[in-house]
Amino acid sequence: MKFSHFIYRNYILLIVLIDIIIISASFLLFAWYKPSTIRIILPKYDNFYFGFVLIWISISYIVGKYNLLSFIKAVKLIKYMTITNLSIISTVAILLFALKVDEYSRVIVFGTITLSFILELLTFWLFYTQLKKNKLIIKPEKPSEPIVVERSLDIEDPVVELSTKDNTIKQELSKDQLLSREAGKEVLDYFSEHVNINESKLELISTTTAFNVENLASDIRTIINLRKVNDMRFINKFFEAVNHKLPDAGIFMGFLETSGQRYTRIRKKFPAVISQLVIVIDFFFNRILPRLSIFRSLYFNLTNGEKRTISKAEVLGRLVRCGFEIIEHKEIKNLSYFVVMKTGKPLYKLSPSSGPVYPMPKIGKDGNTIEVYKIRTMHPYSEFIREYVISLNGYSKIGKVDDDFRLTKWGKFLRKTQLDELPQFFINILYKRNMKLVGARPLSKEEFKRYPDDIKELRSKFKPGLFPPYAALKMQGKEKAIEAERLYFNAKLKNPRTTDIKFFFMAVYNKISGKIPSA
Repeated sequence: MKFSHFIYRNYILLIVLIDIIIISASFLLFAWYKPSTIRIILPKYDNFYFGFVLIWISISYIVGKYNLLSFIKAVKLIKYMTITNLSIISTVAILLFALKVDEYSRVIVFGTITLSFILELLTFWLFYTQLKKNKLIIKPEKPSEPIVVERSLDIEDPVVELSTKDNTIKQELSKDQLLSREAGKEVLDYFSEHVNINESKLELISTTTAFNVENLASDIRTIINLRKVNDMRFINKFFEAVNHKLPDAGIFMGFLETSGQRYTRIRKKFPAVISQLVIVIDFFFNRILPRLSIFRSLYFNLTNGEKRTISKAEVLGRLVRCGFEIIEHKEIKNLSYFVVMKTGKPLYKLSPSSGPVYPMPKIGKDGNTIEVYKIRTMHPYSEFIREYVISLNGYSKIGKVDDDFRLTKWGKFLRKTQLDELPQFFINILYKRNMKLVGARPLSKEEFKRYPDDIKELRSKFKPGLFPPYAALKMQGKEKAIEAERLYFNAKLKNPRTTDIKFFFMAVYNKISGKIPSA
C-alpha cells in the first residue's frame, strides 16, 4: 500500500491524536505556569482534563471538523474550525456555570482552550496544505462506497468493466442495478413493490438541491432520491420542486434518518459512556441550535444544513404540505424510507405551527373559529398528517389517536400531566375569555363536522371548556364522550349556574384519583 493511501485512510485518526497532544501540551503548560506545583494540580484536574478532551473531540467529530478532505479551500477550513471551537468554548463555559464548578482555575481552563485553539489552527492548516500538495484532497482509490454526486445516477457511471484474460468487456448498469449498488437489495425490493425501477420515465437521482430537480426531463413520472432529507438545507423548496416536476399521481421516493435511528447508530459506534455524551452534544448542536432563531443563520452557514436532526413526523408533514399523499413508509437498516404520490399543489397558505406555545384553530361559541393555546407536544408539521396517522392506528380506548408517532418524548409527559393545556387557562380563559373552566373540549373544523347535528347545535350555544364533561362523568372514548356532552348540555340548560360547579369538582376528583387517565 502506498504511503499516501495509508495517510488518506487513517488521517482522521492521526488528526485526533495530534489534537489530544495539543490539548495535553496546552494544559501542562498552564498547569506549570500556576504557582502551585504540577504534583498538586494534576490530581485535582484529572476529571476536568479527561472531560474536556472528551467534549472537544466529540463536538469536533460530530460537526465534521476532522474531515479535512471535505474543505475545498483553506479559508473555509479556518472559518469552520473557528466557529466550531467557539461552540466548544461556549459549551465548557456553560457547563462550568451550570454545575457551579469553582475549584478550577479560570486561567488554566480558558488558557488551555485558547492555546489549544491557536495551536490547532496552525497544525490543521499545515496538515491540510500537505494533503492538498500531495493531491489527496481528490480522494484516491477509496475502497468503500462510491462517491455520491449531485446528478442523475443513470447518467453518472453508466458502465462497469469486466476484465478477462483476453480483453475488457463493458456492460451497462440498469437502474435497478444502480439502486441496489447505492442503497442495497432490500431498498430495491421495497421500491420495486410500487414502481418498475427500469421504466424510462423514472429518474434516479442523488441530490440535496432543488436546482438539480428542476433540470430533470419534463416527461418523468417517478423520482427516487438517494440523499438523506437530513442533508437538505431547504427541504420545502426541494419537495416543492419535485411536486412541480411530477404530473398528477406522480411518485416520489426518498429517505431520512430519524433522531431515534441516529442515536441507535451512535450507541453502536461508541462505548456506553461516550455515546451518551455524543448524543447530548449532537442533540444540542443538530436539533436545538437550528430551531433557535438567534442561532439559525449561524448553524446553516456552518453546516450548510447537513446532518441536521429531523423526525419522521416532520418530514411526512412537510411532504403533505408540499402536495403529496403518503402511500407508505418503512424502516430499512435503521433508516426510514417513504413512498408518496402527488395529489395537488403545495399548500403555500397553510403555515406550520411554530414555537413552544402555539395557537390551534378550533370551533368555539356560535361556530366561530378561535385560537386555543397549547404547549408544543408534537414535532413540527405534525398537524398535516393527523388524518394519515388516524388511518394507520385509529383511536385508543380514551378517544385519543393511538400509537401517535407525532408526539415527542417530552410531549408525552406534558400530555400525561396535562401541563400542555396550562396556557389555555391564562390566555383563553383569563385573557381572551373565549373559553371557560368547564365545557366541551374545543374541536378542529374537521372533527366538528363528524359530530351529530344535535351536539353541533348545543356546542354552538356555549363556550368550550378546559375540563370536559367526559372527565366528570368518567365516560372516555369518542362515542361515550359525545354522550357525556349531551348529558352536560341538557343539565346546563336546566341549571346553568350549578352545573359547571358540580362538573368541575367531579372532574378534578377523577383526575386526582386517577379514575380518568390522561393521554
